[in-house]
Amino acid sequence: MRVAAASFDMVPAPSFDAYAARIERWVARAEADLIVFPEYGAMELAAIDGAAGDLAASIQAVAGWRAAADALHRDLAQRYGAHILAASGPELHAGAPVNRARFYAPTGAAGHQDKQIMTRFERELWGIGPGDPLTVFDTALGTIAVLICYDAEFPLLARAAVEAGAELILVPSCTDTLQGYNRVRLSCAARALEGQCIVVQSATVGDCDWCPAVDENRGAAAIFAPPDGPFPDTGVIAQGALDAPGWVRAEVDLAQLAEVREGGAQLNFQHWSEQTGRVTQLHRCSLR
Repeated sequence: MRVAAASFDMVPAPSFDAYAARIERWVARAEADLIVFPEYGAMELAAIDGAAGDLAASIQAVAGWRAAADALHRDLAQRYGAHILAASGPELHAGAPVNRARFYAPTGAAGHQDKQIMTRFERELWGIGPGDPLTVFDTALGTIAVLICYDAEFPLLARAAVEAGAELILVPSCTDTLQGYNRVRLSCAARALEGQCIVVQSATVGDCDWCPAVDENRGAAAIFAPPDGPFPDTGVIAQGALDAPGWVRAEVDLAQLAEVREGGAQLNFQHWSEQTGRVTQLHRCSLR
């Protein structure tokens, strides 16, 4: 399959029509079967109502455009014959804001994934909380899971997904420092290694002084694999230049992934459960 991950530079949308035209240009240029947009890219929508500069108002504004954005991405997935993970954004779930990424298939079917573990900014300043639980998506491309940014730093979430059959994990991210970007990037590589799966990271890039929720953005999109068998020695299938907007593309063959899981140099996926017995037998030794 052809995979495209966005290094996405956000711009304030003057109208929904302008937003829709911009997203379609991105989709058209992706030329891929699987298209991945980043975390919080939907904050562009808050500018339509002039609410992007206020943290609380921006949540309501983006949530208010959800139905229109949903219809747009559903249409684009069908017309371009692509599976599209749309940029995540705040939505209201049982009256409380969550960070939700919606996933669209060319058939017209759609699903969503809510962020599971909130960053300090989300929980302490913005009031975003966790929503629906972890989901795996059975698609014509394979079984896919989504870990939104910080979620990728927690290996048990990824392990639950791969045990449920996930072959690809999509990681839409939004990081405001190089340290933050590297935490997510290194986590994506680690999840690919230990789960022997493909991990696709999309990132926001560039400054957005018009929106304090996403005012600074550092990062680059990348596609990771376990460094074994037919995959690159580094485990990096493709990676974009730091802070440079555009698509990062690669061809991914899940048959190669199956080969590595069954007969690779190491079998991390199969041997995961052996940790349990080892950690329960932990001893303490004093060398004072």
